[in-house]
Amino acid sequence: MKDFWQNIYSNFDPVAFHLGSISVHWYGIMYATALLSAIIVAKNIIKYDKISISNELFDSYIWWVEIGVILGARIGYVLFYDTHTMYYLTHPWQIFNPFINGVYAGISGMSYHGALIGFIIASILFCRKKKVSFWFLNDIAVLGISAAYVFGRIGNFFNQELIGRVTDVPWAIYVNNTLRHPSQIYEAFLEGILIFIILFIIRNQKTFEGQLALTYGILYSCMRIFSEFFRQPDIQLGFLYSNWLTMGILQSTFVLLICMVFYKIRMKQQKII
Repeated sequence: MKDFWQNIYSNFDPVAFHLGSISVHWYGIMYATALLSAIIVAKNIIKYDKISISNELFDSYIWWVEIGVILGARIGYVLFYDTHTMYYLTHPWQIFNPFINGVYAGISGMSYHGALIGFIIASILFCRKKKVSFWFLNDIAVLGISAAYVFGRIGNFFNQELIGRVTDVPWAIYVNNTLRHPSQIYEAFLEGILIFIILFIIRNQKTFEGQLALTYGILYSCMRIFSEFFRQPDIQLGFLYSNWLTMGILQSTFVLLICMVFYKIRMKQQKII
């Protein structure tokens, strides 16, 4: 069993099946599963907790934020991680081009923090248009997002990307003949399952709108910073400073500080009311 796990990449095909000349990867299937699970979890929370929001309004919100997430994730990767940023900025139509030299290759390279920015922008625009509370909707959304995150990171694991650092722990796996931390699994548990459990438990104990959303931002940032010490820095960036600061740590620290500031502001506003 241990031998199978350590050599899992040698025994696993990242391509699930083929549709003609198009290869359907487990990565794509997991991301589709993540989207569906986020919707299912959020809708069940709405139903179970008897939250006052219509299906029509929430369905419309889903479309807005999904577009925001996809655009933000891809553009965020181009701006924060890609080594060909200037090329994409001068050829923006290539950002979402799934073909390379006429051959379908899919779209790779997504940024979580870019997705977060896209999600926030889409939420703000939707709430202004529909005259709905931004914090109210986001308190619902983060429950689905945290649950769905698990499938996203499993997708990264299946796609053999975002690999871990070199280690000799018993549960390490071989990546190109080198034993490494299965960091994607760590992240799936810490940033997905654990955060969802915490949010699910405290969801009916919140004292102000936005508490769940901001708690999610704080928890995710802390878990991501911790996980980064087991994850190999992106090869095209490496460490930003010394042998510890990565782009993920930098971005997560920024988000953590913003969420903490807004948490304090929302608490004060609640006390005033």
